[in-house]
Amino acid sequence: MKTSGCTRGIALVLLSLLAALCTTTAKKDIEVYSLTVDSKVSSRFAHTVVTSRVVNRAETAQEATFQVELPKRAFITNFSMIIEGVTYPGNIKEKAAAQEQYSAAVARGESAGLLKATGRKTEQFQVSVSVAPSAKVTFELVYEELLKRQLGAYELLLKVQPQQLVKHLQMDIHIFEPQGISFLETESTFMTNELVDALTVSQNKTKAHIQFKPTLSQQKSSGQQDTVLNGNFIVRYDVNRTVSGGSIQIEGGYFVHYFAPEGLPTIPKNVIFVIDKSGSMRGKKIHQTREALIKILDDLSPNDQFNLVSFSGDVTQWRPSLVPASAENVNQARSYATGIQAQGGTNINDAMLMAVQLLDSANQQELLPEGSVSLIILLTDGDPTMGETDPARIQKNVKEAVGGQYSVFSLGFGFDVSYAFLEKLALDNGGLARRIYEDSDSALQLQDFYQEVANPLLTAVTFEYPSNAVEDVSQDNFRLLFKGSEIVVAGKIKDQSPDVLSAKVKGKMHMQNITFQTESSVAEQEKEFQSPKYIFHSFMERLWAYLTIQQLLEKMVSASNAEKQDLETHALTLSLHYCFVTPLTSMVVTKPEGKEQSEVAEKPMETENKHRNFHSGYPLSKFRTAGNRRSRITAGTTGKRPSDVGRAGPPGPPDVPHHYPLYYHIAGESLLPDRLLAPSVLDGTFRSVDLGARDTFPARVPAVASDPVTGRLWERKASGRSTDLPQPPKTTSLPGTTAAVPAPIQAPPVILTLPGQSVDRLCVDIKHSQGPMNLLSDPEQGIEVTAQYTTEKAQFSWIKVTFKNPELQVHAFSEHVVVTRNRRNSAFKWKETLFSVIPGLQMTMDKAGLLLLSSPDRVTIGLLPWDGPGEGLRLLLRDTDRFSSRVGGVLGQFYQDVVWGPPAAANDSQRTLTVGDLEYTATRLLKLDYQEGSPGTEISCWSVEL
Repeated sequence: MKTSGCTRGIALVLLSLLAALCTTTAKKDIEVYSLTVDSKVSSRFAHTVVTSRVVNRAETAQEATFQVELPKRAFITNFSMIIEGVTYPGNIKEKAAAQEQYSAAVARGESAGLLKATGRKTEQFQVSVSVAPSAKVTFELVYEELLKRQLGAYELLLKVQPQQLVKHLQMDIHIFEPQGISFLETESTFMTNELVDALTVSQNKTKAHIQFKPTLSQQKSSGQQDTVLNGNFIVRYDVNRTVSGGSIQIEGGYFVHYFAPEGLPTIPKNVIFVIDKSGSMRGKKIHQTREALIKILDDLSPNDQFNLVSFSGDVTQWRPSLVPASAENVNQARSYATGIQAQGGTNINDAMLMAVQLLDSANQQELLPEGSVSLIILLTDGDPTMGETDPARIQKNVKEAVGGQYSVFSLGFGFDVSYAFLEKLALDNGGLARRIYEDSDSALQLQDFYQEVANPLLTAVTFEYPSNAVEDVSQDNFRLLFKGSEIVVAGKIKDQSPDVLSAKVKGKMHMQNITFQTESSVAEQEKEFQSPKYIFHSFMERLWAYLTIQQLLEKMVSASNAEKQDLETHALTLSLHYCFVTPLTSMVVTKPEGKEQSEVAEKPMETENKHRNFHSGYPLSKFRTAGNRRSRITAGTTGKRPSDVGRAGPPGPPDVPHHYPLYYHIAGESLLPDRLLAPSVLDGTFRSVDLGARDTFPARVPAVASDPVTGRLWERKASGRSTDLPQPPKTTSLPGTTAAVPAPIQAPPVILTLPGQSVDRLCVDIKHSQGPMNLLSDPEQGIEVTAQYTTEKAQFSWIKVTFKNPELQVHAFSEHVVVTRNRRNSAFKWKETLFSVIPGLQMTMDKAGLLLLSSPDRVTIGLLPWDGPGEGLRLLLRDTDRFSSRVGGVLGQFYQDVVWGPPAAANDSQRTLTVGDLEYTATRLLKLDYQEGSPGTEISCWSVEL
């Protein structure tokens, strides 16, 4: 085995990164003058180096804090500080040895643990150091990770938050994929038009380079010295694939085999959804669960079978047995899901055994299609409180009942759930566990998880290699392969191996066994990885070690005590040899403030409870944050934790949100949440409101088109003249009363710009609407726009834009926008900047909330959350001369042959508009133009009612 030192350069990629430098004292005195991120992706394996250089401009010593968010699946491999020419390294040790050194320093009052906060995809590394006057400090962190393919793509997420202007700020991502890069796209939540020039993307068949290098002026927010860099930068890509045995790549005496064949048919599945409806699911959780379940049911294939099991203290099955996913059955299941209410305790044991029994019964009656796949998907937010409550006994009961025949997937809703219990429950039965984060997009998280397992392609997948060619191969047999995922196997090449490495991959499709074969030339593969710009040395050896450690840690969850010790010893040996900070090792960071001054960095576990985050022997006594947002804490009048409400005792009223403040205690501190649920004065519903923020409810000043003296209503003609409109009946105000105020000028739902017409703007008012409307459809442009219009509120409740190339859907709601691509959902809040470049399409959103969807030679479509008079979603169209002659729809008809009649003789503010066989009366009216954002400007346009 080759040796690999802990401090030598290794090269790796970045799935998620925040480089956030701040100071705990005089923030402006600690200047970050250089911040660089260098990330190299070689065959999905990423090596990332974050380097920050700071200087103390104060006349006294100041504290500098280096903070980085890195991917959860990444392992830190090196950290060092260089202060006045002296290097203070981080040393990776066995956890027990590191803890002993750390505890000794704590006893002398000289040390504090490195606090690690866990977010959705990231975990936080943070270290502080005292910096002498005029002194400089260099921080350098290195971490490595194997990117995991999900829903057909690899994702690199950089969270950019320097918190101050940085003279030299640069990020470089190099990607090298010998299979060839099939697509590459970028997305940013902080990019503006001023920053576009700072981003360069270059790509050829196998390589890509993304660089972001903004100048000081580009980093500044308009007219201020604050930085605008605060958000996410995402790179997504995939590689070329064929219906074959995959790609074998070889470097430095090691090989990695990537297997994700294209073009295989989906295997029919039998799925039981087990839904927690206990009292702790009350309110938003059960609402989001219902919403997701309804969408998931719609995605079932007609070849699938399914059933629903809901549970609280009691367990209920929707149907006596599994039923086909016909349109009728799905509609009935949707109705059932809509009526699920939350109350009572949590009986997980009986619910899971009922799900297994349903599958067993169908199997015994030979009702499960031959070659089909059976899945049980459990969604719960709590610990078992009724029936069998011992987690170990439940795990044993379920494992014995399943008997290796079905796969169990556990979804834990929120941070109060016992994730360790759910993880073992899933891994014991060939599935996996996933945490669903309690947020506004929880329903989308549930849908995305289902999409990952919705399309099984192969079962019983095994990899075979010649015994005289390889050794120390990682896991080589897998229960399932799903569409959009990938199986990775790695190992060593023997010294006397053949010149060509061959492999067989065997698996079961729906009705047949299948064998894939592939081979790879050792010499040719070794030559592929010689470019020093893209490749770091021995990366494949480290990839093999990384993958092996991850798999050993996973096996430990469901192993017996005897097996667990052997697995742990093996994983620990590899972790120490390759200098990985894993759950079995810690990194001791030496600091210059004292001879024994040190800190310990440990790998946080997903199983840790967010509200019980304790360092070993050192309680966390601060209000922790995750994702840079403080936790919102709500509870009922019982004084229990939010997760305890409704778990036991008499059931409370279903689906009533709790909105009483709760004083929360963590490590002896009373914490008053800074966000409470308060009734909105706008619509009477309960929303999350920051009580400490100003202007929570902005005043709306309606535009009134009336003479301030006479009060007469008027309109402005296109010629510039004004004319009286029919006046409302006069009213006499009683003493002490206020005269009626004329209705404000409204913004129409849609303003159309008609190309080639003498009339440049057409305001469309919708007076009759039943069900979703087809607003626009142009098959040559590959665009379709549908919407739901609510006549009572005179606004669109949602608008959906569908593109055929690239295949993408943008679904706009009043709260947020959901972008769906490759079965993946991404939610964006309005008025949060967005800049996304997908091959063939660009999406941008500014701070006013205007979302533009544009591409060369295609109509530009805009969506806007209008909060002026007549609030609601609005639609914009630009470059409408690009519509083809085949455009249609409620709005598309106006881009066909439109004929304007002359003004009416009696009233020159009316004209007749002929569209095909239809005639409309167009009336000249004063409206608000929403296209430039609130508060809008008054315009005179021809108004048509549909």
